[in-house]
Amino acid sequence: MQHRNLGSQGLRVSALGLGAMGMSMAYGASKDDEGIATIRRAHELGIDFFDTAELYGAGTGSNEILLGKAVKDFRDEVVLATKFGFDMTAQPLGSGFNSRPENIRKVTENSLRYLQSDHIDLFYQHISDPAVPVEEVAGVVGELIAEGKVKYFGLSNVGPQYIRRAHAVTPVSVLQYEYSLFEREVEEKILPVLRELGIGLVPYSPLGRGFLAGQIKPAGEYPADDMRSWDERWQGENYTYNVHAIEQLKNLADTKGITTAQLALAWLLAQGEDIAPIPGTRSTKRLEENAGATGVQLSVADLARITEILPHGSAGSRYPAAMLSSFTTD
Repeated sequence: MQHRNLGSQGLRVSALGLGAMGMSMAYGASKDDEGIATIRRAHELGIDFFDTAELYGAGTGSNEILLGKAVKDFRDEVVLATKFGFDMTAQPLGSGFNSRPENIRKVTENSLRYLQSDHIDLFYQHISDPAVPVEEVAGVVGELIAEGKVKYFGLSNVGPQYIRRAHAVTPVSVLQYEYSLFEREVEEKILPVLRELGIGLVPYSPLGRGFLAGQIKPAGEYPADDMRSWDERWQGENYTYNVHAIEQLKNLADTKGITTAQLALAWLLAQGEDIAPIPGTRSTKRLEENAGATGVQLSVADLARITEILPHGSAGSRYPAAMLSSFTTD
């Protein structure tokens, strides 16, 4: 497995990580044993970068507990990333924010306990809190770094000016943001700032929530607890457009003897050595397929054809307008 340096603060991770969210939420019913087996298989394949969050356990710690249990025998060989920033008492879940200093510290202690660790490798602010200046957030994380409880500071779902303000207080190692062949928003204004400041990028949903992996059926065929049941990209004309794009990507992948998912991940890895995607999966078979993408070489012609197929990303928004309005884009 290849490794990459994320940012200028010394964080080094496998070129491909593993997102654990879907092992506890968002994609229908799951089994802990299946998730743990997948995490341990990832380690065997050389993947050493694992992503979780307070939100993914709905405040119970279940996703962090699962990850901590899975890696306990090789904790020192892996990089564990988790996140703070949501108000776990707000309903519906994810509708409220809490990055007050006392809550950041509370989440830190909970995460350390759930992960069975004496430190958090990478601690992200999951989403901005309009009630708390980012300078205050960065200051608290800086204190946690000085205390040895956190190694690296990360941000998620925020824009250029927010990143600059945080970085001026405590150096930011990584930004986590949705980025894939389907979602290209980060390219124009955010990625240049990251490279100017020496900050790495961790793309989440790098396979378009499974669409780019060929997991394709209309929104109405997913259960209500699966986010694809309301995702615009799985609906109506958007769905038709996106299916057509996937068919063309599959044709290109077939000529190279790889899968569409491997093609999509290889494209993302080709966007820069400072990028490490974290595709999520509960399946060891899918995990092994994803890991194979790190060995795929795309030619200039391949990259040009991919751009021709999806010049601006998918049809349909990645989140409902109300949810997107909570993201800080400046």
